[in-house]
Amino acid sequence: MAATLSLEPAGRSCWDQPLSIAVRGLAPEQPITLRSALRDEKGALFRAHARYRADAHGELDLARAPALGGSFVGIEPMGLLWAMEPERPFWRLVKRDVQTPFVVELEVLDGHEPDGGRLLARAVHERHFMAAGVRRVPVREGRVRATLFLPPGKGQFPGIIDLYGSVGGLCEYRASLLAGHGFAVLALAYFRFEDLPELLSEVHLEYFEEALAFMLRYPQVKGPNIGLLGISKGGDLCLSMAAFLKDNITATVLINTCVANTLVPLYYKDLFVPNLGCDQTKIKIMESGLLYLGDMWNNPLEEPNHPSLVPLEKAQGPFLFIVGMDDHNWKSDVYARIACSRLQAHGKERPQIIYYPETGHCIDPPYFPPPIAFVQVVVGEAIFYGGEPSAHSRAQLDAWQQIQTFFQKYLNGEKPARHSKM
Repeated sequence: MAATLSLEPAGRSCWDQPLSIAVRGLAPEQPITLRSALRDEKGALFRAHARYRADAHGELDLARAPALGGSFVGIEPMGLLWAMEPERPFWRLVKRDVQTPFVVELEVLDGHEPDGGRLLARAVHERHFMAAGVRRVPVREGRVRATLFLPPGKGQFPGIIDLYGSVGGLCEYRASLLAGHGFAVLALAYFRFEDLPELLSEVHLEYFEEALAFMLRYPQVKGPNIGLLGISKGGDLCLSMAAFLKDNITATVLINTCVANTLVPLYYKDLFVPNLGCDQTKIKIMESGLLYLGDMWNNPLEEPNHPSLVPLEKAQGPFLFIVGMDDHNWKSDVYARIACSRLQAHGKERPQIIYYPETGHCIDPPYFPPPIAFVQVVVGEAIFYGGEPSAHSRAQLDAWQQIQTFFQKYLNGEKPARHSKM
């Protein structure tokens, strides 16, 4: 009997949806190697492989059988996706056009040699970023440059503004996936996109206020509560929005975020918030040649740096801090604890903080290969972002569920959330 490679769902699935992988028709106890590959939109190749042994019935189910070696070991049902490594060093897998899928090729080879052995079975699977019925609406209104993703169906949906970090551009893949879970999500660009500034030299909060106003008046966004989701520099921008544009912002999720304004000065009306400084002489070059940035940032608690702190105690809604304990970009765990102390000192609700051991800076939606290190556009060098791939992948899966649970809890009320003082 010929070997067959079975995938469930068959043919296509959403990127954040688990994929069941099984092989049947093998000889009892037969050693085999599974390989996976995909190319991103720029043609860069990503690959993974793992060695397995069929059971006594000639079958193999990745949900029950441990990998014996290769790109990962142990029971990892989705390891062939999250363990993919780029052929080009330090190249990060991102999705630029969410209207097209990534095409994943899966192969079963006889024996335990990833580059040899007879091909026994092969399958091609499409991993999509827009669930069936999700609508993509380009937004070019006033100064706002963004894309709004709406869930299937009519009616109104909880609204979220999604911000990425210092790479710039318009990143849509997190917003498009979240829309498949019932949220109206605005992926918002703020530099290096169309007619926005090419370089981030300063930030004017009025731009983000305009984006917030757009969401509040959009007929399919359920007001008056809006959520914010930000990572890295996008996270401290979310903190500033929650503090200074506080009306209607009632839930804020921050992924590896500083509690101070970073990189560039921030302006809002008559307000000026300087950026937290850094000492570039403290950048370390590791033996691998990667840059370690974690020690270069000034301490926001030292008196000269106090003006850069975001007054998050002015915000009205709750916070969820998602922290990679092996974040080598900056001290995300320290910043989360500072936020906790500051809020409690002002009689505000203690934020929810989730710490993930062995997890680095860029916590993406699940099944993305963890970017342990990659070339940062702004710096032009390969940055070490930290994390151990298996632990990082588990953190991404859990954080994705935590984000949805948090927003469902705080964005579905008819009135802005009110929290009693502690």
